[in-house]
Amino acid sequence: MTWKTIRLELARTPEFPDGSPDHGYEFVVPLDAEDHIDVEAWGADKKACTVRRFWGEEDFEEGTLIHTRHRTWAFSYAPGEEDDEPFFRFDSHAFREGEYISLTGHDGEIHPFKVISVR
Repeated sequence: MTWKTIRLELARTPEFPDGSPDHGYEFVVPLDAEDHIDVEAWGADKKACTVRRFWGEEDFEEGTLIHTRHRTWAFSYAPGEEDDEPFFRFDSHAFREGEYISLTGHDGEIHPFKVISVR
């Protein structure tokens, strides 16, 4: 298990045909040898799994990676589910540069993101 900082940036969308480096997330998470989330390590130190959301001109948001009662992973910025941003098949993704992942944003829409860096 290795702790990594991962940067996701908005991939190509109708609004941003070239993607957008100004919209995304940086988060810290433990990864196993196959670059998947190490669930055991996450469970042992959940507070270390932080996220910083950057979204254009909006203020930064800081939160944590949670595993919801609906068995999904999400970024959460405050107690309760209202602000949670769940991922699609987050637990099965390998976090490697160039890979893509989908996340449901604050607007309720699913957005594609590209893994820009894993360090």
